[in-house]
Order: sequence, then structure tokens, then C-alpha cells
Amino acid sequence: MREEAGAPEPRRNVLGEPLQPCSLRPRTGFYRNGCCDTGPEDVGSHTVCAVVTEEFLAFSKAVGNDLSTPRPEYDFPGLRPGDRWCLCAPRWQQALEAGKAPKVVLAATHARALDWCRLEDLKRHAVDLS
Repeated sequence: MREEAGAPEPRRNVLGEPLQPCSLRPRTGFYRNGCCDTGPEDVGSHTVCAVVTEEFLAFSKAVGNDLSTPRPEYDFPGLRPGDRWCLCAPRWQQALEAGKAPKVVLAATHARALDWCRLEDLKRHAVDLS
């Protein structure tokens, strides 16, 4: 199918392919649409689809972002190990540098994550590479 002139550019992942959903349970993404979409209002760059671990959740809480505690006022259920979540790319990079980076789903990680993270690092932590 040909794209119309002026149509928005297709959303791409870090592999240059169409962006896949990250998680609908819990519903993730800056826009809570299940995808690690981003836009000008997403100043945190919620672009890395991560599979969170207990170690990462503890790290994130220790650096000021408690992702484990439910916050119903923000429609946030609180995360448990194994949940997929669109993380801020700078936070994932910080976790990588601290040796606490969670695994990532490359097909669901937005190409804009590459503004903060190296593809080689993301690939080393990928759950969806054969």
C-alpha cells in the first residue's frame, strides 16, 4: 500500500521495522496505547520496551522512580518482574551503566531510543533476537 503525500511517517523500531506493541497488560506507553510511541510532549523519551526484573525495579526505586507501587490516580497498576513496560531511554541507559539494565524487546523499542542508547547495547539485552 502506497502512503499518501503528507501522511505521517510510519512508526519504526530500532531495527528499522514497523513498531510492535509492548504491552496491553499492563497498558504501557507514554500515550497508554500499549506501544512505546513518542512525540514532542514525551520529554522522558518512553521508548524502550523492557521486561522488568526485581533487580531493575529496586534500582529504579533507589534512584527516585518507584515503578512497583500502584498509582491508580495515574492509571498505573505497579509493575512486577516479568511485566513489559516502556521505559525512559535515559533511565534504561542509566541502569545499563549501573549493571542493572533489564532485557528489551527490540521489535517494540522505538527508533528514538537510539538518541540515548546504542543499538549494540540494546541487542545484547534483547529477548527477541534468535
